[in-house]
Amino acid sequence: MSFGTSRRGPRLAVVGSGPAGFYTASRILSRLDDAVVDMYESLPTPFGLTRYGVAPDHPEVKNCQDRFTEVGDSPRFHFIGNVPVGHGLPLSTLRAHYDAIILSYGASHDRRLHIPGEDSLSGIYSARAFVGWYNGLPEYSSLAPKLSEGEEALVIGNGNVALDVARTLLTDVDVLRKTDMTDYAVETLSKSRIRRVTVVGRRGPLQASFTIKEVRELMDLPSVSFEHVPSELLPTDPSNLPRAQKRMVQLLSRAPLPPPATPDAPKEWAMRFFLSPTAFHSSPSQPSQLSEVSFSRTGLAPTSSPLDPSAAVTPTSETLALPASVAFRSIGYRASALPGLSTDLGVAFDAQRGVIRNDGLGRATTASDELVPGVYTAGWAKRGPTGVIASTMADAFATADAVVADLSSWSSPSSPSSSSATGHTSTGLGWDAVKEEAERRGLWRVSWGEWKAIDAAERERGAARGKVREKFASVGEMLALLDR
Repeated sequence: MSFGTSRRGPRLAVVGSGPAGFYTASRILSRLDDAVVDMYESLPTPFGLTRYGVAPDHPEVKNCQDRFTEVGDSPRFHFIGNVPVGHGLPLSTLRAHYDAIILSYGASHDRRLHIPGEDSLSGIYSARAFVGWYNGLPEYSSLAPKLSEGEEALVIGNGNVALDVARTLLTDVDVLRKTDMTDYAVETLSKSRIRRVTVVGRRGPLQASFTIKEVRELMDLPSVSFEHVPSELLPTDPSNLPRAQKRMVQLLSRAPLPPPATPDAPKEWAMRFFLSPTAFHSSPSQPSQLSEVSFSRTGLAPTSSPLDPSAAVTPTSETLALPASVAFRSIGYRASALPGLSTDLGVAFDAQRGVIRNDGLGRATTASDELVPGVYTAGWAKRGPTGVIASTMADAFATADAVVADLSSWSSPSSPSSSSATGHTSTGLGWDAVKEEAERRGLWRVSWGEWKAIDAAERERGAARGKVREKFASVGEMLALLDR
């Protein structure tokens, strides 16, 4: 679509520079020839979870960054890093100067268990914090997990992130040295005493959300044995199951491997199902340090089929405790409302679901489901923290298509250049008008070119260590590089 040369094209703000933000920007720029996108990010670095949430031994997942870099290099794209929207720069400031705002800031909080000991004992971490720590996320760079207190680790959760945590704890540290995992994380893991990792789920193996690929990778780790899943938890005849479920049953039915013959104590891992955590406990000798986790056994609800991926469970009276010197909760992420979402934009946030209220296509709404002109949402903030990068791309494209549809009347003679076809009036000046207010608040932009300087420096640091990159794990280091 092309706009008349006598009128400016639409100016759009994307809040959040993860996959959802970049895929939305890419789609809009490809379909609206005169559109200009300003992307706001609270950190000096782009790419969100593909930089800070992907396991270092899965570099292929980060290939989408090549496409995002092509977007970033477009003259119609402006990266505005180091400028936190809502928490630093009010949403009202953006509202006045953009024809459309797309909120794609992801889910920055992890779900909690809300059980005794969770907040008082040492050795309990969220998977999000642990993954952020070893990936160099500044927020968690000082986490310093205590991995040398004992040999037993528990991971509570049955998703791919839970298995990422387990695999990281069990992988040979010399393998990790060659990835882009931070040096400080490799050093801590080299001193780890963890020898056994147990992944615990509240439901059964056919209700788990981890993928076959992730399970197989753990099973195939050298010098790591797998404790087989009890046969009574698996269908005796998987031949009639859907293909994915059948393959999972076949994989989990593998005979247990013998302990490897190595000079060091062998490592092992196990899966335990139908267990719901009830409390974290310490020992009398170390009253502040985690020593075990108590669980109640669960069972399938009477109306649920064991083959149903969404089957519900109910608690039983049976309990047990598992030893652990360290535990990770990996039960999902949650988005939260940006400050000013309601007051500045009139957009409602569904606290129960942890999403921005929208029409399903990405158009933001009020609490009474009325559309809010010129405001959209994409990614986890739109649909919740589910899916993989491919599903995020499809979701972002749907939001972008809604934006394009709403702007389709832009070049109509009846649409004045100062009024968006979305029904929202703005100056359309974008960052040019926002910059002064940002700097007045002490917010100094990191541009796309400056991000490339950070990127080049990280790669240079990595090359000296025989790896892809060594990330800067503090904002101060990044800004010092840029002489800020």
